[in-house]
Amino acid sequence: MNRLLTVLTICTLLCVSTAKAQNGLNSPYSQFGIGVSELPYNSPYATGRGAFLAAGAPNMVNVYNPATYGYVTSRSFVFDVGLGVQMNWMKDPKTKEFDADGYLSHISIAFPFCKWWKTSFTVQPFSNVEYDFSIPSVDTTTYGKMNTEYSGEGGSNRFTWGHAFNIGERFALGFNVHLLYGNMTRYITYDFLANDTSYYIDNQRQKNTRILNFGTDFGFHYNQPIAEKYNLAIGLTMRPSIRQSVKESAYKYNMVNDDPREVIYPADGDEAEYKSHVSEGWSAGIGFSFTREDRWQVAFDWVWAQWNGLKYEDGADTRIFGESDITYRPYNRFAIGFAWVGNSQGSYYWQRVGYSLGLHYEMNKFNTATSGIDEYGLGVGVTLPMRKGRSAIHLAAGYSRFGQSDLLVRDCMTVGISFGSCENWFVKRKYN
Repeated sequence: MNRLLTVLTICTLLCVSTAKAQNGLNSPYSQFGIGVSELPYNSPYATGRGAFLAAGAPNMVNVYNPATYGYVTSRSFVFDVGLGVQMNWMKDPKTKEFDADGYLSHISIAFPFCKWWKTSFTVQPFSNVEYDFSIPSVDTTTYGKMNTEYSGEGGSNRFTWGHAFNIGERFALGFNVHLLYGNMTRYITYDFLANDTSYYIDNQRQKNTRILNFGTDFGFHYNQPIAEKYNLAIGLTMRPSIRQSVKESAYKYNMVNDDPREVIYPADGDEAEYKSHVSEGWSAGIGFSFTREDRWQVAFDWVWAQWNGLKYEDGADTRIFGESDITYRPYNRFAIGFAWVGNSQGSYYWQRVGYSLGLHYEMNKFNTATSGIDEYGLGVGVTLPMRKGRSAIHLAAGYSRFGQSDLLVRDCMTVGISFGSCENWFVKRKYN
């Protein structure tokens, strides 16, 4: 028990200290709502597998279907952590840019309360706000020429407490409780270029967003052996819709020597803080995997949602950032995965190594006022077993394309590694 409490304390401190490990890539799309999210394909396992709603293993934590926590054995403690590097090539009709950064994809632990009840804790980045761009000089006639600069920083993280309940040997039910938290700050700066700025002073608009909300989702998993060596697994997920408030504050400043000095909004006696809302649409997913024991696996996922991510509604009476140029359309994600499982009883190490290939296509991952923007991608993965297969290292590399040629196209290359440790903890020694 002392050993368990020590590890839980260390993991908790590690989660808190790494919760701000956001992906710091410059993405103009992140100026909307609470930012952009790379989930689920920033996870090395998801990158390499493609389809994962029916996937589970004793040495990993699949937070996207809580029923798969049932794979945790009754005597084991699982620690699962993932890291990655993302490289982006962004191109609009006039410019090109390259950016790269490292990120933490997840930290998870899982263990059994008893033989039929398993639990897990996971922390992972949820969304990222990181952009810095400007609109070239515009002659406003009245004010002369003016540059408009847009920038933002911050993001949100998600802490998940999950539970799975084994019902017999084939069924498992599960649910997650999520805590979404984070801070985002956005700026718009107006830089007047006229020689005489006596009447037209450079000014800046700033909006701060603080989010702290709860959500939940549910999962189901079923295994059906077929003949002697084959198995069919089915995973189902469901997330109910929610609408919750977030705290925001808005300011306008006059700029003096490029520093915000004089507050011109809100006026004396007015409140800068107000409440906005975020909504998460109803969604459901289904996944299948067909496996030949110790040989190969084919898997397929389909997820449907009212819209992707969180819908943001500005609640300010005076919207200093204007109206959001986004509509929300139904979201679909299709994925297929192929894997060489590897022979866990193989005499040689390389016989136990697994390989995978995954493909995914997301419809309406992001939306503008006039159209939806899709993403497609592929990934490859290698699973390196450790300690006779109980623990494993997952290596993955993936490519995806997202955007529109008339707006901004992002080509993304991701390289990631995750380590899943599975140790026997809950065994009473017969001899001291």
